Amino acid sequence: MNRQKPKSTLTPIDDALASLLEGLNPIQGEEEIRLEDAVGRVLAGPVIASIDVPPHANSAMDGYAVSSADIGAVPIELPVTQRIPAGCVGRPLSSGEAARIFTGAPLPVGSDAVVMQENTQPQGDRVRILQSVKSGENSRPAGEDIAKGSLVFSSGDRLKAQDIGVLASLGTTHVLVKRRLRVALLTTGDELVQPGKTLAPGQIYNSNYFTLVSLLNALGVEVIDVGLVVDNLESTVAALAGVADSVDCILSTGGVSVGEEDHVRSAVEQLGSIDLWRLAIKPGKPFANGKVKNSVFFGLPGNPVSAFVTFVMLVRPSLLKLLGCSQVGHQSYFLQSGFSAPQSGNRQEYLRVVVDNSQGSSHLLPYSNQSSGVSASLSFADGLAVVPAHCAVEKGSTLRFIPFSELLY
Repeated sequence: MNRQKPKSTLTPIDDALASLLEGLNPIQGEEEIRLEDAVGRVLAGPVIASIDVPPHANSAMDGYAVSSADIGAVPIELPVTQRIPAGCVGRPLSSGEAARIFTGAPLPVGSDAVVMQENTQPQGDRVRILQSVKSGENSRPAGEDIAKGSLVFSSGDRLKAQDIGVLASLGTTHVLVKRRLRVALLTTGDELVQPGKTLAPGQIYNSNYFTLVSLLNALGVEVIDVGLVVDNLESTVAALAGVADSVDCILSTGGVSVGEEDHVRSAVEQLGSIDLWRLAIKPGKPFANGKVKNSVFFGLPGNPVSAFVTFVMLVRPSLLKLLGCSQVGHQSYFLQSGFSAPQSGNRQEYLRVVVDNSQGSSHLLPYSNQSSGVSASLSFADGLAVVPAHCAVEKGSTLRFIPFSELLY
Protein backbone atom coordinates (compact mmCIF):
# COMPACT_ATOMS: atom_id res chain seq x y z
CA MET A 1 0.00 0.00 0.00
CA ASN A 2 1.17 3.52 -0.80
CA ARG A 3 0.62 6.02 1.98
CA GLN A 4 0.94 9.73 2.57
CA LYS A 5 0.22 11.50 5.85
CA PRO A 6 -1.43 14.90 5.46
CA LYS A 7 -2.98 16.58 8.49
CA SER A 8 -6.60 15.85 9.49
CA THR A 9 -9.00 17.83 11.66
CA LEU A 10 -10.77 14.61 12.68
CA THR A 11 -9.68 12.51 15.68
CA PRO A 12 -7.88 9.28 14.67
CA ILE A 13 -9.56 6.20 16.10
CA ASP A 14 -6.48 5.06 18.05
CA ASP A 15 -6.32 8.43 19.77
CA ALA A 16 -10.05 8.37 20.40
CA LEU A 17 -9.96 4.90 21.96
CA ALA A 18 -6.98 5.75 24.15
CA SER A 19 -8.78 8.88 25.37
CA LEU A 20 -11.98 6.94 26.05
CA LEU A 21 -10.26 4.22 28.06
CA GLU A 22 -8.11 6.64 30.02
CA GLY A 23 -11.19 8.54 31.18
CA LEU A 24 -13.15 5.51 32.39
CA ASN A 25 -13.04 3.96 35.86
CA PRO A 26 -14.45 0.50 36.57
CA ILE A 27 -17.82 0.42 38.29
CA GLN A 28 -18.08 -0.54 41.94
CA GLY A 29 -20.14 -3.44 43.21
CA GLU A 30 -20.09 -7.21 42.97
CA GLU A 31 -22.40 -10.16 43.37
CA GLU A 32 -22.19 -13.91 43.88
CA ILE A 33 -23.94 -15.89 41.16
CA ARG A 34 -24.41 -19.52 40.20
CA LEU A 35 -21.63 -21.02 38.13
CA GLU A 36 -24.00 -21.91 35.30
CA ASP A 37 -24.97 -18.24 34.99
CA ALA A 38 -21.41 -16.91 34.97
CA VAL A 39 -20.36 -17.13 31.31
CA GLY A 40 -19.43 -13.70 30.03
CA ARG A 41 -19.23 -12.18 33.50
CA VAL A 42 -16.11 -10.52 34.92
CA LEU A 43 -14.49 -12.00 38.03
CA ALA A 44 -14.40 -9.67 41.04
CA GLY A 45 -11.57 -11.57 42.70
CA PRO A 46 -8.95 -14.25 41.99
CA VAL A 47 -9.74 -17.97 41.96
CA ILE A 48 -7.24 -20.14 43.84
CA ALA A 49 -7.43 -23.92 43.43
CA SER A 50 -8.61 -25.55 46.65
CA ILE A 51 -7.87 -29.08 45.38
CA ASP A 52 -5.66 -30.88 42.92
CA VAL A 53 -7.24 -31.67 39.56
CA PRO A 54 -7.23 -34.58 39.15
CA PRO A 55 -7.25 -35.27 42.90
CA HIS A 56 -5.36 -38.54 42.52
CA ALA A 57 -3.04 -40.25 40.06
CA ASN A 58 -5.23 -42.12 37.59
CA SER A 59 -5.12 -44.27 34.52
CA ALA A 60 -5.05 -42.54 31.14
CA MET A 61 -6.47 -45.60 29.38
CA ASP A 62 -7.84 -49.09 29.81
CA GLY A 63 -5.14 -51.62 30.69
CA TYR A 64 -3.23 -53.04 33.64
CA ALA A 65 -1.70 -51.12 36.53
CA VAL A 66 1.77 -52.38 37.40
CA SER A 67 4.99 -51.38 39.08
CA SER A 68 7.36 -50.55 36.22
CA ALA A 69 10.19 -52.13 38.21
CA ASP A 70 8.45 -55.53 37.82
CA ILE A 71 8.48 -55.30 34.02
CA GLY A 72 11.95 -56.25 32.90
CA ALA A 73 12.38 -58.59 29.97
CA VAL A 74 9.13 -59.10 28.09
CA PRO A 75 6.95 -60.99 27.59
CA ILE A 76 6.22 -61.60 31.26
CA GLU A 77 3.17 -63.00 33.04
CA LEU A 78 1.72 -61.45 36.21
CA PRO A 79 -1.22 -62.46 38.37
CA VAL A 80 -4.23 -60.11 38.14
CA THR A 81 -5.32 -59.60 41.74
CA GLN A 82 -8.06 -56.97 41.41
CA ARG A 83 -10.27 -55.02 39.02
CA ILE A 84 -10.51 -51.20 39.39
CA PRO A 85 -13.18 -49.36 37.37
CA ALA A 86 -13.43 -45.56 37.34
CA GLY A 87 -14.90 -44.27 40.59
CA CYS A 88 -13.46 -47.07 42.72
CA VAL A 89 -10.29 -47.17 44.82
CA GLY A 90 -8.26 -50.37 44.66
CA ARG A 91 -6.27 -52.16 47.30
CA PRO A 92 -2.49 -51.64 47.51
CA LEU A 93 -0.68 -53.61 44.85
CA SER A 94 2.03 -56.01 45.98
CA SER A 95 5.27 -56.49 44.08
CA GLY A 96 4.84 -58.78 41.08
CA GLU A 97 1.07 -58.18 40.78
CA ALA A 98 -1.08 -56.44 38.17
CA ALA A 99 -4.49 -54.82 38.50
CA ARG A 100 -7.04 -54.61 35.72
CA ILE A 101 -7.76 -50.87 35.48
CA PHE A 102 -9.96 -48.58 33.41
CA THR A 103 -9.60 -45.01 32.18
CA GLY A 104 -9.94 -42.50 35.02
CA ALA A 105 -9.62 -45.01 37.84
CA PRO A 106 -7.11 -44.16 40.61
CA LEU A 107 -3.81 -46.02 40.41
CA PRO A 108 -3.51 -48.36 43.38
CA VAL A 109 -0.71 -47.81 45.85
CA GLY A 110 2.31 -49.82 44.70
CA SER A 111 1.80 -49.12 40.99
CA ASP A 112 3.35 -46.35 38.92
CA ALA A 113 2.41 -47.15 35.33
CA VAL A 114 -0.30 -48.66 33.14
CA VAL A 115 0.25 -51.16 30.36
CA MET A 116 -2.34 -50.47 27.67
CA GLN A 117 -4.58 -53.44 27.00
CA GLU A 118 -3.44 -53.57 23.35
CA ASN A 119 0.00 -54.65 24.64
CA THR A 120 -1.31 -57.52 26.76
CA GLN A 121 -2.83 -60.98 26.43
CA PRO A 122 -5.28 -61.93 29.21
CA GLN A 123 -4.74 -65.49 30.48
CA GLY A 124 -7.59 -66.20 32.91
CA ASP A 125 -6.56 -64.72 36.26
CA ARG A 126 -3.17 -63.75 34.83
CA VAL A 127 -2.02 -61.32 32.14
CA ARG A 128 0.82 -61.64 29.66
CA ILE A 129 2.68 -58.31 29.32
CA LEU A 130 4.07 -57.87 25.81
CA GLN A 131 5.72 -54.47 26.13
CA SER A 132 7.64 -52.83 28.97
CA VAL A 133 6.59 -49.50 30.45
CA LYS A 134 8.36 -46.62 32.16
CA SER A 135 7.33 -45.08 35.46
CA GLY A 136 4.43 -42.70 34.88
CA GLU A 137 3.56 -44.10 31.46
CA ASN A 138 -0.14 -44.04 30.53
CA SER A 139 -1.03 -42.43 33.84
CA ARG A 140 -1.97 -38.91 34.92
CA PRO A 141 -0.46 -37.58 38.15
CA ALA A 142 -2.48 -35.77 40.78
CA GLY A 143 -2.63 -32.05 39.99
CA GLU A 144 -1.56 -32.56 36.37
CA ASP A 145 -4.38 -30.27 35.23
CA ILE A 146 -4.50 -27.84 38.17
CA ALA A 147 -2.29 -27.89 41.25
CA LYS A 148 -3.81 -27.13 44.64
CA GLY A 149 -2.98 -23.57 45.72
CA SER A 150 -2.31 -22.32 42.19
CA LEU A 151 -3.87 -19.21 40.67
CA VAL A 152 -6.51 -20.40 38.22
CA PHE A 153 -8.13 -17.10 37.18
CA SER A 154 -7.40 -13.50 38.08
CA SER A 155 -9.66 -10.66 39.07
CA GLY A 156 -10.81 -8.97 35.87
CA ASP A 157 -10.90 -12.15 33.79
CA ARG A 158 -14.05 -12.44 31.69
CA LEU A 159 -15.31 -16.01 31.89
CA LYS A 160 -15.64 -18.09 28.74
CA ALA A 161 -17.63 -21.31 28.43
CA GLN A 162 -14.48 -23.41 28.84
CA ASP A 163 -13.61 -21.47 32.01
CA ILE A 164 -16.93 -22.54 33.51
CA GLY A 165 -15.88 -26.16 33.01
CA VAL A 166 -12.53 -25.52 34.70
CA LEU A 167 -14.29 -23.96 37.69
CA ALA A 168 -16.66 -26.91 37.87
CA SER A 169 -13.67 -29.28 37.96
CA LEU A 170 -12.64 -27.51 41.17
CA GLY A 171 -16.03 -28.17 42.75
CA THR A 172 -17.11 -24.54 42.38
CA THR A 173 -20.85 -23.81 42.59
CA HIS A 174 -20.85 -19.99 42.83
CA VAL A 175 -18.48 -17.25 41.71
CA LEU A 176 -17.98 -13.64 42.76
CA VAL A 177 -18.33 -11.34 39.76
CA LYS A 178 -18.64 -7.65 39.03
CA ARG A 179 -22.23 -6.46 39.11
CA ARG A 180 -23.99 -5.98 35.81
CA LEU A 181 -23.38 -2.74 33.97
CA ARG A 182 -26.61 -0.80 33.48
CA VAL A 183 -26.83 0.63 29.97
CA ALA A 184 -29.72 2.76 28.73
CA LEU A 185 -30.38 2.34 25.01
CA LEU A 186 -32.32 4.86 22.98
CA THR A 187 -32.79 5.37 19.26
CA THR A 188 -33.77 8.58 17.55
CA GLY A 189 -35.45 9.26 14.25
CA ASP A 190 -39.01 10.14 13.24
CA GLU A 191 -38.63 7.79 10.28
CA LEU A 192 -38.20 4.72 12.51
CA VAL A 193 -40.89 2.21 13.46
CA GLN A 194 -40.63 -1.06 15.30
CA PRO A 195 -40.89 -4.34 13.39
CA GLY A 196 -44.41 -5.70 13.39
CA LYS A 197 -45.97 -2.38 12.42
CA THR A 198 -46.91 -1.36 8.91
CA LEU A 199 -44.51 1.03 7.24
CA ALA A 200 -45.96 4.35 6.18
CA PRO A 201 -44.39 6.28 3.28
CA GLY A 202 -40.93 7.51 4.28
CA GLN A 203 -40.56 5.11 7.21
CA ILE A 204 -38.06 2.31 7.85
CA TYR A 205 -37.81 -0.36 10.53
CA ASN A 206 -35.67 0.32 13.57
CA SER A 207 -32.95 -2.26 12.92
CA ASN A 208 -30.28 -0.46 14.96
CA TYR A 209 -32.08 -1.16 18.22
CA PHE A 210 -32.07 -4.91 17.61
CA THR A 211 -28.43 -4.97 16.53
CA LEU A 212 -27.30 -2.95 19.53
CA VAL A 213 -29.42 -4.77 22.12
CA SER A 214 -27.98 -8.05 20.80
CA LEU A 215 -24.43 -6.73 21.09
CA LEU A 216 -25.14 -5.51 24.62
CA ASN A 217 -26.73 -8.79 25.65
CA ALA A 218 -23.63 -10.63 24.44
CA LEU A 219 -21.62 -8.53 26.91
CA GLY A 220 -23.92 -9.53 29.77
CA VAL A 221 -24.99 -5.98 30.60
CA GLU A 222 -28.42 -4.97 31.85
CA VAL A 223 -30.19 -3.07 29.08
CA ILE A 224 -32.72 -0.37 29.96
CA ASP A 225 -34.83 0.31 26.88
CA VAL A 226 -35.60 4.03 26.61
CA GLY A 227 -37.39 3.43 23.32
CA LEU A 228 -37.74 5.60 20.25
CA VAL A 229 -37.26 9.32 20.84
CA VAL A 230 -38.84 11.80 18.45
CA ASP A 231 -36.63 14.28 16.66
CA ASN A 232 -36.93 17.40 18.78
CA LEU A 233 -34.68 18.87 21.41
CA GLU A 234 -37.20 18.87 24.27
CA SER A 235 -38.04 15.18 23.91
CA THR A 236 -34.38 14.25 23.64
CA VAL A 237 -33.44 16.24 26.76
CA ALA A 238 -36.33 14.67 28.68
CA ALA A 239 -35.39 11.13 27.62
CA LEU A 240 -31.74 11.57 28.61
CA ALA A 241 -32.52 13.31 31.90
CA GLY A 242 -35.09 10.70 32.84
CA VAL A 243 -32.62 7.85 32.77
CA ALA A 244 -29.22 9.40 33.55
CA ASP A 245 -29.42 9.04 37.33
CA SER A 246 -30.23 5.32 37.27
CA VAL A 247 -27.69 3.93 34.77
CA ASP A 248 -23.94 3.71 34.33
CA CYS A 249 -23.97 4.44 30.65
CA ILE A 250 -26.27 5.84 27.97
CA LEU A 251 -26.03 4.60 24.39
CA SER A 252 -27.89 6.36 21.61
CA THR A 253 -27.99 5.93 17.86
CA GLY A 254 -28.73 8.74 15.45
CA GLY A 255 -28.94 12.47 16.06
CA VAL A 256 -25.21 13.18 16.58
CA SER A 257 -24.43 14.58 13.14
CA VAL A 258 -24.74 18.20 12.03
CA GLY A 259 -28.23 18.24 10.51
CA GLU A 260 -31.06 20.47 11.68
CA GLU A 261 -32.92 17.41 13.00
CA ASP A 262 -29.91 16.05 14.93
CA HIS A 263 -30.65 17.04 18.52
CA VAL A 264 -28.76 14.50 20.61
CA ARG A 265 -25.51 16.44 20.78
CA SER A 266 -27.29 19.63 21.92
CA ALA A 267 -29.32 17.70 24.49
CA VAL A 268 -26.19 16.09 25.95
CA GLU A 269 -24.46 19.46 26.19
CA GLN A 270 -27.45 20.85 28.11
CA LEU A 271 -27.20 18.06 30.68
CA GLY A 272 -23.46 17.42 30.70
CA SER A 273 -20.71 17.60 28.13
CA ILE A 274 -19.49 16.31 24.79
CA ASP A 275 -15.80 15.44 25.13
CA LEU A 276 -15.21 13.66 21.82
CA TRP A 277 -16.90 14.19 18.47
CA ARG A 278 -16.16 13.39 14.83
CA LEU A 279 -13.67 10.64 14.15
CA ALA A 280 -11.30 9.99 11.27
CA ILE A 281 -12.93 6.66 10.45
CA LYS A 282 -15.20 5.42 7.69
CA PRO A 283 -17.91 4.46 8.36
CA GLY A 284 -18.64 6.16 11.69
CA LYS A 285 -17.39 9.76 11.56
CA PRO A 286 -20.26 11.33 13.64
CA PHE A 287 -19.45 9.45 16.86
CA ALA A 288 -19.81 11.30 20.16
CA ASN A 289 -18.71 10.65 23.71
CA GLY A 290 -19.26 12.61 26.89
CA LYS A 291 -21.30 12.73 30.07
CA VAL A 292 -25.02 13.07 30.82
CA LYS A 293 -24.99 14.06 34.49
CA ASN A 294 -22.83 11.26 35.96
CA SER A 295 -23.53 8.70 33.25
CA VAL A 296 -21.06 7.97 30.46
CA PHE A 297 -22.58 8.81 27.08
CA PHE A 298 -21.88 7.22 23.72
CA GLY A 299 -23.63 8.60 20.67
CA LEU A 300 -23.51 6.36 17.62
CA PRO A 301 -24.31 7.36 14.06
CA GLY A 302 -27.71 6.44 12.65
CA ASN A 303 -26.54 4.46 9.63
CA PRO A 304 -26.56 0.76 10.58
CA VAL A 305 -23.01 -0.11 9.52
CA SER A 306 -21.64 3.05 11.14
CA ALA A 307 -23.46 2.22 14.37
CA PHE A 308 -22.12 -1.34 14.31
CA VAL A 309 -18.50 -0.40 13.55
CA THR A 310 -18.31 2.33 16.18
CA PHE A 311 -19.88 0.03 18.75
CA VAL A 312 -17.46 -2.88 18.25
CA MET A 313 -14.38 -0.68 17.86
CA LEU A 314 -15.05 1.92 20.56
CA VAL A 315 -18.05 1.20 22.78
CA ARG A 316 -17.34 -2.49 23.38
CA PRO A 317 -13.82 -1.96 24.81
CA SER A 318 -15.15 0.98 26.84
CA LEU A 319 -17.88 -1.14 28.41
CA LEU A 320 -15.36 -3.87 29.20
CA LYS A 321 -13.18 -1.24 30.88
CA LEU A 322 -16.17 -0.08 32.94
CA LEU A 323 -16.73 -3.70 33.96
CA GLY A 324 -13.16 -3.94 35.22
CA CYS A 325 -12.18 -6.44 32.55
CA SER A 326 -8.42 -6.92 32.35
CA GLN A 327 -8.47 -7.49 28.58
CA VAL A 328 -10.52 -5.01 26.54
CA GLY A 329 -8.82 -5.29 23.16
CA HIS A 330 -9.13 -7.76 20.31
CA GLN A 331 -6.84 -9.90 18.19
CA SER A 332 -6.21 -9.01 14.57
CA TYR A 333 -4.35 -10.79 11.79
CA PHE A 334 -2.62 -9.84 8.58
CA LEU A 335 -3.98 -11.40 5.40
CA GLN A 336 -3.49 -10.77 1.72
CA SER A 337 -5.96 -8.64 -0.18
CA GLY A 338 -7.77 -10.35 -3.04
CA PHE A 339 -8.85 -6.99 -4.46
CA SER A 340 -7.58 -3.53 -5.29
CA ALA A 341 -9.06 -0.18 -4.27
CA PRO A 342 -8.19 3.44 -4.96
CA GLN A 343 -6.49 5.60 -2.34
CA SER A 344 -8.64 6.19 0.71
CA GLY A 345 -9.40 9.67 2.00
CA ASN A 346 -8.44 11.23 5.31
CA ARG A 347 -10.30 8.60 7.34
CA GLN A 348 -9.24 5.06 8.27
CA GLU A 349 -11.65 2.68 6.54
CA TYR A 350 -13.23 -0.50 7.85
CA LEU A 351 -14.28 -2.69 4.94
CA ARG A 352 -16.66 -5.60 5.33
CA VAL A 353 -14.81 -8.64 3.96
CA VAL A 354 -14.88 -12.41 3.81
CA VAL A 355 -11.89 -14.73 4.08
CA ASP A 356 -11.75 -16.68 0.84
CA ASN A 357 -9.80 -19.96 0.84
CA SER A 358 -10.89 -21.24 -2.56
CA GLN A 359 -7.52 -20.62 -4.24
CA GLY A 360 -5.48 -22.60 -1.73
CA SER A 361 -4.49 -19.63 0.41
CA SER A 362 -6.45 -17.14 2.49
CA HIS A 363 -7.21 -13.74 1.05
CA LEU A 364 -9.79 -11.04 1.70
CA LEU A 365 -12.70 -10.21 -0.57
CA PRO A 366 -14.98 -7.21 0.04
CA TYR A 367 -18.73 -6.88 -0.14
CA SER A 368 -19.67 -5.24 -3.41
CA ASN A 369 -21.41 -2.26 -1.75
CA GLN A 370 -19.54 -0.67 1.15
CA SER A 371 -22.18 1.98 1.85
CA SER A 372 -22.78 2.63 5.55
CA GLY A 373 -26.49 2.02 5.00
CA VAL A 374 -26.11 -1.52 3.62
CA SER A 375 -26.56 -3.63 6.74
CA ALA A 376 -26.57 -6.89 4.72
CA SER A 377 -22.84 -6.38 4.23
CA LEU A 378 -22.37 -7.19 7.93
CA SER A 379 -24.07 -10.55 7.57
CA PHE A 380 -22.02 -11.31 4.48
CA ALA A 381 -18.74 -10.55 6.20
CA ASP A 382 -16.36 -12.59 8.33
CA GLY A 383 -14.88 -9.42 9.74
CA LEU A 384 -13.38 -6.02 8.99
CA ALA A 385 -10.36 -5.15 6.88
CA VAL A 386 -8.56 -2.00 7.99
CA VAL A 387 -7.37 0.43 5.34
CA PRO A 388 -5.36 3.31 6.85
CA ALA A 389 -6.07 6.85 5.71
CA HIS A 390 -4.55 7.93 2.41
CA CYS A 391 -3.72 4.39 1.32
CA ALA A 392 -4.38 2.57 -1.93
CA VAL A 393 -5.01 -1.16 -1.78
CA GLU A 394 -3.29 -3.36 -4.31
CA LYS A 395 -4.23 -6.96 -4.98
CA GLY A 396 -1.83 -9.13 -2.99
CA SER A 397 -0.99 -6.41 -0.48
CA THR A 398 -1.34 -7.09 3.24
CA LEU A 399 -4.27 -5.78 5.26
CA ARG A 400 -5.04 -6.00 8.95
CA PHE A 401 -8.09 -8.21 9.43
CA ILE A 402 -10.30 -8.19 12.54
CA PRO A 403 -12.57 -11.27 12.63
CA PHE A 404 -16.07 -10.78 14.01
CA SER A 405 -15.37 -13.69 16.37
CA GLU A 406 -13.11 -11.25 18.27
CA LEU A 407 -15.77 -8.56 18.49
CA LEU A 408 -19.11 -10.24 19.10
CA TYR A 409 -18.53 -11.92 22.49
